[in-house]
Amino acid sequence: MRIAVLGAGAWGTALAIAFAARHEVVLWARDAARVEDMAQARENRRYLPGCAFPEGMKLTSDFSAALAGADLALLAAPLAGLRALLEQLKAVAPATPFLWACKGLEAGSGLLPHQVVVAVMGKVSCGVLTGPSFALEVARGLPTAITLAAADPAFADATAQQLHGGNLRIYANDDLVGAEVGGAVKNVLAIATGICDGLGLGNNARAALITRGLVEITRFGEALGARRETFMGLAGMGDLLLTCTGDLSRNRRVGLLLADGKALPEIAAELGHVAEGVPAAREVARRAAELGVDMPITRAVTAVLDGHISPRVAVEQLMSRGAKHE
Repeated sequence: MRIAVLGAGAWGTALAIAFAARHEVVLWARDAARVEDMAQARENRRYLPGCAFPEGMKLTSDFSAALAGADLALLAAPLAGLRALLEQLKAVAPATPFLWACKGLEAGSGLLPHQVVVAVMGKVSCGVLTGPSFALEVARGLPTAITLAAADPAFADATAQQLHGGNLRIYANDDLVGAEVGGAVKNVLAIATGICDGLGLGNNARAALITRGLVEITRFGEALGARRETFMGLAGMGDLLLTCTGDLSRNRRVGLLLADGKALPEIAAELGHVAEGVPAAREVARRAAELGVDMPITRAVTAVLDGHISPRVAVEQLMSRGAKHE
């Protein structure tokens, strides 16, 4: 296949490296100076230093050139940039099948990524890549399993089969809503887990938080039409476990820094990367309220992010809630 990877952040670069071992890959970045730097260094020194590009992997800042003759496009922009990237794709290569790799709910609209896709592109051949995957480990070729979900089962199966191979296992799924909900809400819960660990609350508290977090993901997803079993797989439990416990998790890092008393603007400056759980928390909490879905952990995270309560008070409020049936 000829694959155009649109976006040269950590995840886009990692996917380009992984797929270049078996396919013809072009990595696109908007900034020509960055592309020149990557081309000379043969690595992405900003986001994935030390991960060499495979021989034959191409780079360009020319959007049309990147998509010329592409069999598949991978949209690797953060969710905040998805709509604009889709507009570009629609103008240049509207018939090219594509996948997106962002997670969350669009700020302001509360839309899941596939809903943004429909709003911009209409009915097209497309899907999402999601699941437990740190970019650095994928770029290093470490064993990873992820989900490719699409509303069209035939597209999901065929595309997963084409991309599957090496140390990157790809499982097809036709529960697009479930896959996206798992990817969105787990980032919120990773912030909560970072707060838990940062406050030194122990392993018991972390286990309870992750488990009850999975309940919140499932409640929210089912209210939106997702299948419960999706949340028992890679896009649900798998991604939740990785993001809540892995030291490479940006969202967990947000929670750790919040527990340390740092303000959100200071945290954003320190990370230097997008932490999708921050905008997602507010949108998930708002949508959950509209749907009548009880998500106390998500509400607590949102209150901390908005500066309404401290991390420790959030924990106290969660623990003081009345007894419940599991």
